[in-house]
Order: sequence, then structure tokens, then C-alpha cells
Amino acid sequence: MNDTIISLSHINKSFHQNPVLTDVSLSFDKGEVHSIVGENGAGKSTLTKILCGVIKQDSGTICFEGENIDFKNVSQAQALGIRMVYQELFLMKDLTIAQNIFIGREIKKGFFIDDEAMNQKCQELFDEYDMDLKPYTPVKELSIAQMQMVEILKNVSQEVKVLVLDEPTTALSSKEVDDLFLMIEKLKAKGVSLIYISHKLDEILRISDKISVLRDGNIVDTLSKEEANRAKIIQMMIGRAITWTVKEKSEVKENAPIVLNVKKMESRKLHKISFDLKQGEILGFAGLMGSGRTEVARAIFGADRVRALEIEKDGKVIDIHSPKDAIEHGICYLSEDRKQFGLFLDHSIYANEVISSLDNNTKFMLLDDKVMMEKAEKYKDELNIKYPSILSKMESLSGGNQQKCIIARWLLKDADIFIFDEPTKGIDIGAKSEIYSKIKELVQLGKSIILISSELEEITQLCDRVAVMREGSISKILDISEASQENIMKYAVRNAQ
Repeated sequence: MNDTIISLSHINKSFHQNPVLTDVSLSFDKGEVHSIVGENGAGKSTLTKILCGVIKQDSGTICFEGENIDFKNVSQAQALGIRMVYQELFLMKDLTIAQNIFIGREIKKGFFIDDEAMNQKCQELFDEYDMDLKPYTPVKELSIAQMQMVEILKNVSQEVKVLVLDEPTTALSSKEVDDLFLMIEKLKAKGVSLIYISHKLDEILRISDKISVLRDGNIVDTLSKEEANRAKIIQMMIGRAITWTVKEKSEVKENAPIVLNVKKMESRKLHKISFDLKQGEILGFAGLMGSGRTEVARAIFGADRVRALEIEKDGKVIDIHSPKDAIEHGICYLSEDRKQFGLFLDHSIYANEVISSLDNNTKFMLLDDKVMMEKAEKYKDELNIKYPSILSKMESLSGGNQQKCIIARWLLKDADIFIFDEPTKGIDIGAKSEIYSKIKELVQLGKSIILISSELEEITQLCDRVAVMREGSISKILDISEASQENIMKYAVRNAQ
């Protein structure tokens, strides 16, 4: 049996008198992957931040290698070999990979930084973990997935005994996930304890030695690899079973009118993109990372310039040169990067929800706050958004609740066409189910949806047709009756007849 390296005993933590963790006790062994799962808001982030010295528990003890530790800051935890790779990347994009990996602990020759020595050490890391990268490459030239791997290497390049990985595969392709898991196996062999946070249950079941389930700030149970299965974990996470069914045929009415017609979209990355969208339809966009799915969405919304594009809405040609134009025509966009492109994190939930509806809620040239507040508040129950006050800052919410607030924003605007780009990215299974229900409800109300997703399960459960993208072009548009995961991938990876 492995030795325990770190243990938590009777940990409690509250924010503004709201309990987030209640009497949590957990232990982590050397050389194992111990995953922590739970809905958004279950307490996972708070627990790992306590482990890494970011915040301090209200009560309870942390024991590291047999000694009780009172973490006062992150530096103290890092000095002991406890490190965390966050979802948000902390890289200097104008510096090289090697400079980023050794930042703050640069190798010097006399008074000067020895870039050659850092490049050599960095290359040794790449060789050890089979990374096809060059030390002298500027980080700004890397893909998001490569940046994620550099962030991990930056941490493992130092003495590490406990490594916390928070949603590490969000931006990774299946090949890159395999590379990451090989790296994890090598770290395990060195005796490193890995704490793995993810909403992707298939990955959890594949990589974990143990799985602990958090619900409402309490540990429900810890399962061994042999005891765990998808249904059991979901039941423990949300207290109920959830079943997923593949859509077997389109639910769009035969005489449904075309509400959006996109023709001849051309840009540096996109080539001859043409498709239509019917009223009450969910049109999926699938394809490998980098195939151009998000670029299509941003072009329709006016967020990116393109060389050529014709758009008809309800049979009439419209001009979209900016997101403001798109919104005025009833087209809304939920970005895959909600924190960078969708939210004002340091503003209130109320401000975030009503920002796009200000023109519709004025009275004698003044904002009608009372009416706007009433409209915004109704979505708290309708979308099951969890917050203490609508005037709370957006940054205080979990990822799932933030996503629901963006959906509330566009419902307030009463848009006709919703473009959802990775709507359940980084969201737990319960919140995902709620968002699926809202998407289905929207099309029943006659709204139309473009759904971009990397999860083929999501595509096959929700969509009526699937546009498969490959290298900036639509290689095939499939009816959902023929859109098996295998068939989608066939058109995503090569030209198929």
C-alpha cells in the first residue's frame, strides 16, 4: 500500500457566512492519481486552493509527510513541493518556452542570463516527456494546447511531490490527452502524487487510482478504480441518475422556413463556407480542434473580419460588420472562452445579464432598473442559477453558473438565433443536463441554434443536422440519422465521398 503524503482532517471553509466545505477529510498517497469530482460549486476549487496555500481553511488540519502544516501562502506550499496547474494559463507570451519554464529561477553566467543553458535543460525536459517542441519558440506562436503542456512542464521542471491538475485537458485534442496521460504515468513512477480535477468522466475513469466525490461541500465517498463507474459517480455527484439518449431523427418541422442562409464565407482560415439554418433547428458544427468551427461563429457574429460573406436572415440580405449589428438582427453568440469574451468578471451578475438589453429597457431616456431587475431575477429559478444576490460579482460564481448567466443575457434580449460555442465546456454533469434542457426548450419556442462542440456525445444527443469541418471547409453536412460518432470522425479527418 502506498504511503500517505498529504492528508486533510475536518476541513471547514465559509465565504460570507456561506459554508463551502464542511468537515472534509481526505488523504492522498504517493505515486497515485486521486481525482476529485463534483458539480460546479461543490467545493473542488476551494479544497485545492487550501491544499496549495492560496487560501486558508477556517478550521481543520493539513498534514504533509507526517507533520502538521499551517500554510500561510503559496510560496510555502511550493517550497514543500506542492504545485498546481490552473485552468487559466500564466505564461509570458512574448518570451520563449525555455524562458517561461525557468522564469524567476533563471540560469545565469556571471551577471547575465544563460539562455543557452536554459534551452539545453528545457530540451532535456522535452526529451524526457516526449514533447515535440523547441525551447527557443516564443510562447505566442504556440496553440492553446501546447501552452497547456508548457504550463505543466514549468511545474514538473521543479521539485514536485504533489501536483494538482485543474481541468488540464479542456484545450487538448485526443492525441494530446494521450500525451498528457503518458506524462502522468511517468510522474507516478517517480512517486509524485497527482490530484486530478475534471468534469470529463471518461478521463476520470481512465486515469484515476481513486475518485473522491464532493457534493455541497461534503465528501460523499471515495471509490477505488475497481469500484467506480460512470453511473455511480453521477448518482453520487448530483443525487439522481441522468440518462443520455442519442437523437435518431431530426425534430425540425418539414415546412420550417430557413431563418439563416450563409454563403461564400472566405477568410485566411475559412474556404467557401455555405450552409442554412431552419427555424427550430439545432445545427451542429463538429470537427477537430483548429478545423475552423469557432472562426465560422465569430464571422457570423461580426467579431472577426472575413474576405467575403453573404448572410440572409428570414430571406433578406443583412450586413454584419460588428457584434452590435448581429445583436440588432437577433443573432447572439456564447463564446467558448466565456471569461475573456463573454463576461465582465468584476461587475455584478445583474450588469452582466442586462448589458445587451439596455436599449430595450429605457424610460424617458433613463434605464428602468426596476423592470430590468425583475426580468433578470426570473432567470435565477428558470435556469437554476445559484447566487446569494444578483448584485454579487460575477467572479464569485462557479463556471456552470457563469455560463447560465450568459444564456440569461441572450434570453433577456429575446434573440432569434443562438450560436453556442462549447456551451458545456468545463461544466459539471448536472449543469450540463440543465443547459441541454434549456437548448431543447429554446427550439420548441421556435428559436434556432448553431451548436459547436468538441464532444460528439453532445452533438449526437442534441442536433438535427451536423456540419463536419475539416481544415477550414465543410466536408459534409449529415442528417442526424446518419451522424454516428464514427461517421462524423470519418469526415473530420479526411475527405470522404
